[in-house]
Amino acid sequence: MADKNSIEGRFERGLFASRWLMAPMYLGLVICLGMLTVVFVKELGYYAAKTMTLTADQAILAILTLIDLSLAANLLLIVLFSGYENFVSKLDLGDQRDRPSWMGKVDFSGLKMKLIASIVAISGIHLLKVFMEVGKQGATEVPTDKLFWLVVIHLTFVLSGVLLAAMDWIASKTGKH
Repeated sequence: MADKNSIEGRFERGLFASRWLMAPMYLGLVICLGMLTVVFVKELGYYAAKTMTLTADQAILAILTLIDLSLAANLLLIVLFSGYENFVSKLDLGDQRDRPSWMGKVDFSGLKMKLIASIVAISGIHLLKVFMEVGKQGATEVPTDKLFWLVVIHLTFVLSGVLLAAMDWIASKTGKH
């Protein structure tokens, strides 16, 4: 064990304190959450004003857009809370009743899985929105190569998620190193 006044001890305390350099990044994510909220409210106002003239397909696309934004915001919150608690400091919120049950329990592996699941969901919604536009009268033609690449990218996210889950499952079955 290093002496508390030794160079090694001071270096290690400095390394440990360096985790606070992440704090401004989490504050930046809070600002991003505010930005997403503004965009969500702007989109909601835009679509709400057109409610009486929207077709069913347009309403579904509007709803998917809002769901997409809320999933991105959920993803931000997961990264914000879990990242801060895993890498900087535990959130000391006292006896907070409405604290989400997952807070303080999502480790790096869980964070990774929630992240990829959110990315797959967001990608899937985007792909669904594009597919809903295909073949509509008056809609601009979606190039086949664009559709191909959107599907390839989505499947890449899905495959990545499956592989990450498999790696976590294998790691859980082996002894800790």
